[in-house]
Amino acid sequence: MNRILSLLLFLYIIKANGQNRTRLSLDHYKNYEWTSNPTLSPDGKEIMYSRTWINLVDDRRETDLWIMNADGSINRFFINGSNGKWSPEGNKIAFTKKGGPKGTQIFVKYLGVEGEPTQITKLEKSPSSMEWSPNGKYIAFIMHVPSDPALEPREIPIKPKGANWTKAPVVIDQVDYSQDRVGFLKRGFRQIFIVPSDGGTARQITFGEYDDVSSGITWSKDSKKIIFSSYQKPEAEYARGHSNLYSIHINTLELKELTFRDGTESAPRVSPDGSKIAFIGSSWSKNFYNDRKMYVMDIDGLNLKCISSNLDQTPSPAIWASNSSGVYFNVREFGQSNVYYSDLKGKVKKVTKGNHMLTINDLVGKNAVATWTDPTNPSDIVHFSIENSTKIKRLTNVNEDIFYNVEFGKLEEITYTSIDNKKIQGWIVKPPQFDSNKKYPLVLRIHGGPHSMYHVGFNYNFQLHAAQDQVLLYTNPRGSTGYGYDFANAIQNAYPGNDYDDIMAGVDEVISRGYIDENKMYVYGGSGGGVLTSWIVGKTDRFAAASVNYPVTNWFSFVGTTDGAGWYFNFEKYPWEDPSEHIKRSPLMYVGNVKTPTMLMCGEEDLRTPISQTEEYYQALKMNKVPTVMIRFNKEYHGTSRKPSNFLRTHGYINAWFDKHSIRKNSVN
Repeated sequence: MNRILSLLLFLYIIKANGQNRTRLSLDHYKNYEWTSNPTLSPDGKEIMYSRTWINLVDDRRETDLWIMNADGSINRFFINGSNGKWSPEGNKIAFTKKGGPKGTQIFVKYLGVEGEPTQITKLEKSPSSMEWSPNGKYIAFIMHVPSDPALEPREIPIKPKGANWTKAPVVIDQVDYSQDRVGFLKRGFRQIFIVPSDGGTARQITFGEYDDVSSGITWSKDSKKIIFSSYQKPEAEYARGHSNLYSIHINTLELKELTFRDGTESAPRVSPDGSKIAFIGSSWSKNFYNDRKMYVMDIDGLNLKCISSNLDQTPSPAIWASNSSGVYFNVREFGQSNVYYSDLKGKVKKVTKGNHMLTINDLVGKNAVATWTDPTNPSDIVHFSIENSTKIKRLTNVNEDIFYNVEFGKLEEITYTSIDNKKIQGWIVKPPQFDSNKKYPLVLRIHGGPHSMYHVGFNYNFQLHAAQDQVLLYTNPRGSTGYGYDFANAIQNAYPGNDYDDIMAGVDEVISRGYIDENKMYVYGGSGGGVLTSWIVGKTDRFAAASVNYPVTNWFSFVGTTDGAGWYFNFEKYPWEDPSEHIKRSPLMYVGNVKTPTMLMCGEEDLRTPISQTEEYYQALKMNKVPTVMIRFNKEYHGTSRKPSNFLRTHGYINAWFDKHSIRKNSVN
């Protein structure tokens, strides 16, 4: 009898707890956190990682460095800062944060020593790609060095004392003169510097009018040379898809070109024994998408070999095995991310498996640390042995305090057939307590890029839609990465094109399941997703409402106004030679067909898809009397969520627009 009563009490408690579960909301976002960049101490006993949180008072995201034991115990705050790097001895950490006289500076803090960290630089520009020398004496970094103005005015009178003249004009003569999230680029080049690790004057070691590409630098084992990626050839600024690896001696400044391939080389990594360099490279072609492979060569550039030729996927930068026998790397494929290994002969094997996004970040001996996320768990830090990768131990759960009683929507993977018998992968996020006998609104979300991949990792926006009793569909149409070279390059000179059919076939697949209200279907996406959303509403009126976010709507005007000249090469001809392809592929040319109420959102400072692209489409919609609004976000570059308040507003405006136009008007498709 007592056992029966205990069982009934247990079942009652479970039921009561289930009734108390809540759904995700924007209010949870105020306390949302991210983890990233876990690295092991040289002895493998401790893990340092970055933890980012939301400062709603100052409307920004702050990053702190935390340290814990390798088993996850004694997890504690270390210091406010980012880009933490263990010293080779493991007794101190270099990191960056704001310092004097201005901007970002490099600091060093000893472990176990009281007091403030030591600021070891006083730089005029922000450093990047910071790396310790193996002997611990120096820290190398990359910094922009200004060059002389391209043109200065002549015979201008001296400004009177106390005069308040208008700010001087910006003089531009570079091919690439702006960069999103940066602004107008000051004339000059990125160069490599070294600074003593105990403080002192930073010394420039590369020169010339070439950028030392900030895709990672690495030291030789003897701490005498730095290997880096650059393209030091005449008219380098006009080169597309070209870079080589070089070495520079830090004392003699002797520069040596190590590679001569026709393509790109980046992210060099020197092996632990100092004998080899692994790097990521691609072969040059005129294609829209160029695949990248893993290469290995001797430290002097000889005996170059591709060691991932049998893998039709893109590897991440290499993490060397401790015995220099091969490299580990991440591969994002089929909506997942897992770890692979290749030996020096090119034999590739998959190390981890799972329906997750697992990203290895560091390795000491056989012990690896990584970030991990799945459909209902935001990113956290995990630990595993590469010899027994099935046992992955979760070390952090930084959002447990806000999600402990949140019921998330379930994720269902789908695969369906589009035109040309192309197999397309997608996912359905269903509301909590989903009932297949009910009819739900459908929200279609489209990714940007276009060469990117939606995946199974936790997505706050997706779960918000599910929490609002909406079914969300997201897919990877042709052009997406993670499905091989041919799939990614299937939109060569055809974007947008059949990717539209891939997405619509996904919508049809979900509708066929019987739980979608076809009069309450909505679509939105940003960047490349904005391109396809504006293309969709020009092709069909099956959606009740749409949100076109920071899009390209007119390729003719876009290629000359975006931040960089690279997009010129994604068309067969320059627009002044033959604009027909630009016009044919521009959503603006089909705006006369639009009947769907269409909202537009863009950042005022967007330099990637300038706000003029949004303005052109908005004005055309207004002239055609299509219901529309244009939301212009302040203090935003490409995207509308860099500021936490704007993340909240973005979803709030989408909710309001879809609610305002909640039911599709009767019309003929």
